[in-house]
Amino acid sequence: MNLSLINKINKLKKEKNAVILVHNYQRPEIYKVADFIGDSIELCRAAAKTDADIIVFCGVDFMAESAKILNPEKKVLIPVRGAECPMAEMVKKRDLLDLKKHYPNATVVSYVNTRAETKAESDICCTSANAVEVVNSLPQKEIIFVPDENLANYVQTKTDKKIIPWKGFCYVHAKITPGQVKEAKRLHLDAKVLVHPECRLDVIELGDYVCSTSQMLYRAREDPARKFIIVTEQGMVERLKLEIPDKKFYAIVATCVQMKKNSLPLVLKSLQKEIYPVNLDEEIVRKARIALDKMLKVFYKHD
Repeated sequence: MNLSLINKINKLKKEKNAVILVHNYQRPEIYKVADFIGDSIELCRAAAKTDADIIVFCGVDFMAESAKILNPEKKVLIPVRGAECPMAEMVKKRDLLDLKKHYPNATVVSYVNTRAETKAESDICCTSANAVEVVNSLPQKEIIFVPDENLANYVQTKTDKKIIPWKGFCYVHAKITPGQVKEAKRLHLDAKVLVHPECRLDVIELGDYVCSTSQMLYRAREDPARKFIIVTEQGMVERLKLEIPDKKFYAIVATCVQMKKNSLPLVLKSLQKEIYPVNLDEEIVRKARIALDKMLKVFYKHD
């Protein structure tokens, strides 16, 4: 661990009134400079509440965009140009508008793992932590759900509404197979299995709990089990080890290359040179903010 880099970053944060928001899947070294670590909805909440002048977002592009949407007057920086979520790129505005024409009575629920222009054409956003609550809070009976088909399929098992899924997916979670989970269970017979809802249904069925990353932290703390198999991007195991050092966590091998692009030297450079700023069209920000605010209201209602 480079203490010199950490000290420089922390010093600059104070000088510039900056905060660093860090997603759970980041490298553990970046946890050392984080003001807040969390999943998408926790980071949205942190972004909405901050009084900092600068937000440095250690995650991928759509997360930094969400922070900008919630803080249009602040400077939002992403340390790596090109830290892009492939799933967020799988839904385009024009294609979504076409689908809306085919289902004129449907409302559009947009997973936060989407670009700002997609959020702007959505009625409400959701995260993996509150997707079911968001869908069930809506009066409409037909729901266009973008872009994650796996999450949409999971939500369909928890609602009587008709879910119209988009053909998108997280390449990390989609690669996880039932065979991997069964082998992990064979090796760790007394371990509980925590599965992310971006996984395929045949993987989800093998879990003891279906959890967003924030919910994994809660379950691991509250469940009396001493061992857990974590079925999501393997960086989550580092967060769990940090927060709950007296329990054992086993990762399914699944890595998000985009998330791992951030590093301490790049965070320092981002703060020093104030790069790379997130810039969004004002009208897109206005419309996307409505969808994000609706999501946060549902979250606070169930908090």
